[in-house]
Amino acid sequence: MTEARHLLVVAHTGRADSLAAGVEVCRRLIAAGLTPVVAPDDCDELSAAAPGLAPLARLGDDVGIDELELVIVLGGDGTILRAAELVRGSRAPLLGVNLGHVGFLAEAEREELEQVVAHALDRGYEIEERMTLDVRVKSGDEVVYETWALNEASVEKGSRERMIEVAVEVDRRPLSSFGCDGVVVSTPTGSTAYSFSAGGPVVWPSVEAILMVPLSAHALFARPVVVGPESALAVELLDRTEARGILWCDGRRPFELPPGSRVVVRRSAVPVRLARVSSAAFTDRLVRKFNLPVAGWRGPSEEEGARG
Repeated sequence: MTEARHLLVVAHTGRADSLAAGVEVCRRLIAAGLTPVVAPDDCDELSAAAPGLAPLARLGDDVGIDELELVIVLGGDGTILRAAELVRGSRAPLLGVNLGHVGFLAEAEREELEQVVAHALDRGYEIEERMTLDVRVKSGDEVVYETWALNEASVEKGSRERMIEVAVEVDRRPLSSFGCDGVVVSTPTGSTAYSFSAGGPVVWPSVEAILMVPLSAHALFARPVVVGPESALAVELLDRTEARGILWCDGRRPFELPPGSRVVVRRSAVPVRLARVSSAAFTDRLVRKFNLPVAGWRGPSEEEGARG
């Protein structure tokens, strides 16, 4: 008897193009003899968009995350982050098809959807692990909230009128204090997301590091900082701050910060696994996604090529 294969389909069902792509992928999986797995929140929308579609398996009710082989994600980076949250702790990799704007985490574009499903069915992909962050909020000696992030954890002001006052530290030693709109603590994966918009460096995914990038800091020294993966970074919301502070992780899961609280960020032991069907270099991905000008490049000489 052939062992059942469970592929999760995650679509941005609030967008017509993503919903249609979700229906198409489900139909292709059904035609291949599989029962697609979908998140409970997506099941009704996908079924309503395609009357007569064969029954779908519900994640959590019919199939557990530990039973998943692969997650096919249809949408932008936000949808991929949602999918990563849905299967946190599973070893199933995420295979993203970009239906958004930049789609840095996605592996393919909408016109490659048929090939993506074929790769999924044939298990024709490699798996790349991306580091994630453990995030803990402490009030005094008490841990009041714990979560995680793939891109970044950001401590931000909760209202437009006032800055928050923070002190930042590295490995339990103070580095600086200042007023600001917030502080972003990012992984290399997140270096092309919020951290990038705030003026942080682009860090290649193969580099193991954690970034700290202040947001609109009122200070002489408030430059981005990059530390090793074993370091612990902390952002303390000082008692004198008059604005509310809010913690966001990957732009999701908001948590209001009590005055005097500390947000401690460390490398997580649980990575996110991405399925890759292309061998394109990260440099090429940067050029394509950001439409960078490379006209005039002549490439390495034959002698340089021989030296590698």
